[in-house]
Amino acid sequence: MAMMTTTTTFFHPLLPANTCKSGAVAFSFVSVPRSSSLQFRSLVSNSTSICGRRKFTGKNRRVSVTVSATATTEPLTVLVTGAGGRTGQIVYKKLKERSDQFVARGLVRTKESKEKINGQDEVFIGDIRDPAAIAPAVEGIDALVILTSAVPQMKPGFDPSKGGRPEFFFEDGAYPEQVDWIGQKNQIDAAKAAGVKQIVLVGSMGGTNINHPLNSIGNANILVWKRKAEQYLADSGIPYTIIRAGGLQDKEGGIRELLVGKDDELLETETRTIARADVAEVCVQALQLEEAKFKALDLASKPEGTGTPTKDFKALFAQVTTKF
Repeated sequence: MAMMTTTTTFFHPLLPANTCKSGAVAFSFVSVPRSSSLQFRSLVSNSTSICGRRKFTGKNRRVSVTVSATATTEPLTVLVTGAGGRTGQIVYKKLKERSDQFVARGLVRTKESKEKINGQDEVFIGDIRDPAAIAPAVEGIDALVILTSAVPQMKPGFDPSKGGRPEFFFEDGAYPEQVDWIGQKNQIDAAKAAGVKQIVLVGSMGGTNINHPLNSIGNANILVWKRKAEQYLADSGIPYTIIRAGGLQDKEGGIRELLVGKDDELLETETRTIARADVAEVCVQALQLEEAKFKALDLASKPEGTGTPTKDFKALFAQVTTKF
């Protein structure tokens, strides 16, 4: 619910002291001496009240009008893709909890994922690699939060007791090129066709370094494909917020000071991680703040117990000046 108050001064030729009606607003006047002031109130059919004071000067009436309007803001319909993932679940839950602000939808890949988040009709099952599977989920939404990502699998046979490092692979058809590039491109295209007003995309820090270790997983260059999708979004013309998170941790959110950066500068510091719950909150806040639009940011946090927990997200986004 939003309250708007404005004051306007204008002049009008001298009118008879009676009732005048214009559009949906009816003004009632009473006769008073020319040197006096006249208080008036209008009756408006759309819950807007107009109050003012008229002063009579010569043949014109000087009118100061104060308008107080109570307008109901409709909740934003937001689709979270990857809603069955560890971060996606948190974003979806936060939107559901704030039902006065949001109508939450989810897109998951399997029936099991839908059941895991207790999804009903508002949760769709679909494959982001198939544009036709995305279309029903984006129809009628205001905003899209993209939390889909290719997920590597550990090769069987790894024995940690023998030392060494585990090896990972991506399943056929689920490589980063297909999920993080083509799948995200499909989502952006579908959102644009549906007239979506904002897209929040969650990626990863490290994309400026082609030799980053994440790119070597399965020799699949996951950060390269993520970066390609981010650039596609930035070039789409849709208002966007790109959040490149640091190392994700399954910890409580809302108790750390958040840090924003650019071009992987935070990776050169000791503050390179962030709780998934904090990433989720930044996603939700980005949907509500103009300061978040057309921006890309790296995101991490100070260790718990140091700094001041971030509460002012408008100020946080205002620190960001980079568009990509």
